[in-house]
Amino acid sequence: MRFRQVHLDFHTSEAIVPIGDRFDKRQFQDMLKLGHVDSITVFSKCHHGWAYHPSEANEIHPGLSFDLLAAQIEAAHEINVKTPVYLSAGLDEKLARRHPEWLIRDMNDRTNWAEGFMQPGYHQFCMNSPYLDILIEQIREVLLRYDVDGLFLDIVGIRKCYCHNCVDTIRRKGDDPRNEEAMKSLWESTYANYTARVKETVESIKPGLPIFLNGGHIRRGRRDLAAMNTHLELESLPTGGWGYDHFPLSARYVQTLGFDVLGMTGKFHTAWGEFGGYKHPNALRYETALSLANGAKCSIGDQLQPDGRMDSATYELIGTAYREVESKEAWCVNAVNVADVALLSLEATGVHPKAQEDTSRNDSDAGAVRMLLEGNILFDVIDTKHDFSNYQVLILPDYVAVNDELKDKLDLFLQQGGKVLATGWSGLDQDGTSFAIDFGVRYVGVNPYRPDFFHPLFKPASLGEASFVMYTKGQKLELAGGTELGSRKDPYFNRDVFTFCSHQHTPSSDVYGGPGMVESGSGIYLAWNVFEDYANQGSLILKETILYALNRLLPNKTLNTDLPAQGVTTLQEQKQEKRLVHHLLYASPVRRGKQIEVIEDIIPLYDVEVSIRTPQQVKNVYLAPQVQSIPFKWEEGSVSYTVPKLECHQMVVIDYE
Repeated sequence: MRFRQVHLDFHTSEAIVPIGDRFDKRQFQDMLKLGHVDSITVFSKCHHGWAYHPSEANEIHPGLSFDLLAAQIEAAHEINVKTPVYLSAGLDEKLARRHPEWLIRDMNDRTNWAEGFMQPGYHQFCMNSPYLDILIEQIREVLLRYDVDGLFLDIVGIRKCYCHNCVDTIRRKGDDPRNEEAMKSLWESTYANYTARVKETVESIKPGLPIFLNGGHIRRGRRDLAAMNTHLELESLPTGGWGYDHFPLSARYVQTLGFDVLGMTGKFHTAWGEFGGYKHPNALRYETALSLANGAKCSIGDQLQPDGRMDSATYELIGTAYREVESKEAWCVNAVNVADVALLSLEATGVHPKAQEDTSRNDSDAGAVRMLLEGNILFDVIDTKHDFSNYQVLILPDYVAVNDELKDKLDLFLQQGGKVLATGWSGLDQDGTSFAIDFGVRYVGVNPYRPDFFHPLFKPASLGEASFVMYTKGQKLELAGGTELGSRKDPYFNRDVFTFCSHQHTPSSDVYGGPGMVESGSGIYLAWNVFEDYANQGSLILKETILYALNRLLPNKTLNTDLPAQGVTTLQEQKQEKRLVHHLLYASPVRRGKQIEVIEDIIPLYDVEVSIRTPQQVKNVYLAPQVQSIPFKWEEGSVSYTVPKLECHQMVVIDYE
């Protein structure tokens, strides 16, 4: 996979004619050069269902008079630019209106994405229908006729479906379609069959061709689904609904799986399908640098104009970011992440069975990653199949139930000297009646007060002594040999129709409600769902408390720095090159409009202090890509240096013996 890809959407209505009439080979090449692009995903078939080349397996767009796909491939290959080819797999609006019986349906027979046919939008196909055979023939045709460098199939995944085909299939098996567990098994097998047929088709024609099946998100814990791809592309447009939290969370998981990874953002101010929308060049500089810092290559989404002419403003914008990426690639090849801490992803483990009604399921992972980034902690995101012994501390965020298999792994991890940081429901057994880990406390039950108050027995780094409101449901505890680091304070009463006080909630009564934070030989337990709370409320005390706990559990942190909270830092190792590469990023997204965060101004930072523990003998430290040596001090297994200036993204290379 190459570092500087463009994903060139071309979802073009049949109501627009002609199309592609202004395509010009030289102009296409000039724009790729302007954008410093070395790979571009071009279209065989779009969401509207049309082919952009002559086709027997499909129909060429009625406004297209030549083979646009062939022309794009030829033009790109002439200047050494790769051309993965895109087919819309899950959507085909032309065919949807001819065969609505092949579409995904919910239990009330409604379609998706668009509900029904009297509103603009697409309708998603069920792969347990004759549509799959048509799609496979479209794939086969493209592979046989064109010199493709990869295959990108879009809008696919395990889908809930109650179409007539799915209902008939489950009934023929002797199951009841009203039994959701039986239906889930069918949905899983439908997707597995689809991916197997795609792979079989590709391998029969172009063995080893890269394949990616895009569903918009890589599910943590589903290694089987990830393995259906040859590489991973993390669709994560910060302004398109994913936000700036999504990519680091996904990237810190998938880099541990050993896949070649692309981080996909977009050039748009908002999201896909926005014509005339452009983000600030500094945003693309930051987003592509964030990919590099997390071990990923880069992909930027664009959409070709219907007339086939590439937009010069777009490629000037992309070039601003990709010029920098091109200069940094040598320090990003075959890099592995260095981590002290592992976040055991809640998405991978599932929510504690006794707490199903209490969580949105997505917030805990995101809140934890936000804290770790803001605290400059080196971390991975993992599932239960990972080797825990690679880490000093394992975080169980908010709702992780400890079953027998997980308990065995945790016991071994603790025996080897590891520590656990658990919050809320995490650490409790499957029944939710007792702790599976000895945190030095006895479990009493769910605390009856919500919200209540946390009174730390330590001084928070940037706050005074106080009792702090905790909005999420907490667990009530009794001390049983552990060291209390913070207590619970009960409110006077819960807010109710006959007992309420002031505008929001009842104040603290200052009555002791038991321990709220406890340390034992196994680690530290905090009784509230603090990561979920941080994702929703962002209260500073939550982060201060977690970072205090991590500093206690990590006496020998690999990295220390005074980089501010809005910064991002990672440490990657290129073992073959015998060097560590320290990435530092700094930018401040600001809210524009109601839902969109943008990056516009990049404020430089000066004299950022860093120290890194490493067992290797350090022989040189320099800035990259500038290749400018900087002073460093090496003593007692630690190298320290000052980064003179950080403007968006700076790499520091540490060569060792």
